[in-house]
Amino acid sequence: MEKTLVLLKPSTIQRALIGEIISRFEKKGLRISGMKMMQLDDAILEQHYSHLLNKPFFPSLKASMKKTPVIAMCLEGVDAIAVVRYITGYTNGRKADAGTIRGDYCMSNQQNIVHASDSPEAAEAELKRFFKQEEIYDLGDLNMDRLYSVDEA
Repeated sequence: MEKTLVLLKPSTIQRALIGEIISRFEKKGLRISGMKMMQLDDAILEQHYSHLLNKPFFPSLKASMKKTPVIAMCLEGVDAIAVVRYITGYTNGRKADAGTIRGDYCMSNQQNIVHASDSPEAAEAELKRFFKQEEIYDLGDLNMDRLYSVDEA
């Protein structure tokens, strides 16, 4: 099973959308194999957003990500990275399709409800950044026969 990182951003917490967003992933059939609430600090934000450090909007991005704790999740499933990216929608909520999380719940490019890993390499690095190995659980074959055909799982 492919694993990916999802962060429910402070905008999700502030707007009381935690359950709604988590349920979208669960209803699709993705499994939560790790989840925790955590307050992000400068060190983890500068590492996580290292590709944006020199952008003029980075200070406001960092400040917005520290307003409340975030919820970090490890989601798993067949093609989990692509499925999560499809469900979350385009980064800028104003351009995201209706029916996607961002299309339904945000109007912002920065306050865009969730972060989702964009590649297998990013997912691996990000999961290590936000979770200790023992915080991600092996759920085995739990409900696999209800989620996938025999040849998919």
